[in-house]
Amino acid sequence: MSQGKNIDKKAVVLLSGGLDSAVTAVIAKEQGYEIYALTVDYGQRSRAELKAASLLAQSMDAQHILMKVELDKIGGSALTDMGIDVPSEEIDGVPITYVPARNLIFLSLALSWAEVLGGQAIFIGANVKDYSGYPDCRADFLNSFQKTGMLGTKKETQVSIEAPILNMSKAKIVKEGHRLGLDFKLTSSCYSPLEDGSACGKCASCILRKKGFEEAGLEDL
Repeated sequence: MSQGKNIDKKAVVLLSGGLDSAVTAVIAKEQGYEIYALTVDYGQRSRAELKAASLLAQSMDAQHILMKVELDKIGGSALTDMGIDVPSEEIDGVPITYVPARNLIFLSLALSWAEVLGGQAIFIGANVKDYSGYPDCRADFLNSFQKTGMLGTKKETQVSIEAPILNMSKAKIVKEGHRLGLDFKLTSSCYSPLEDGSACGKCASCILRKKGFEEAGLEDL
């Protein structure tokens, strides 16, 4: 997947270990950025995605750091509160899998690292097509964060917020990952994986992923 990186072009990529963030990372790599992968352990139910993020970062020759933010102490989401059931389908409105202000927090951490690195961009795998109920996945939010971030950092810090899969369908995301040679088996998209880390196959994320591969005409290895 190496595309001839330019060491003068650095990007912090929010790498969760899931399909969307992995495809976002390989897109950034294709664009010539040296990848600095940031994974956040926020007390999420799925621990498998943390291992996946580490393996993905290694496959991309990316510097990788894992930061801990205990959002499970706040709760309010099926992804951080074991007392809330993970849904098998998403409903209209804000889904119960939404983690309050998660992307706001993640982008702030990424901006902090990007400023230290002298980076030019932050890549995030936000997507509005499949998760339109997530308020922190909208273009308006991302644009607003970029403006606020530049006000809260040094004058010489100029970091753009890049969300290359924002308006892609899941099938398009899968096709893009395939085009760029992404090893899909390294990714973990399940909200509630089994004890061995394998996908449950029943949650909304698993169902959406399966549909995406089917519509893309590709096999999810």
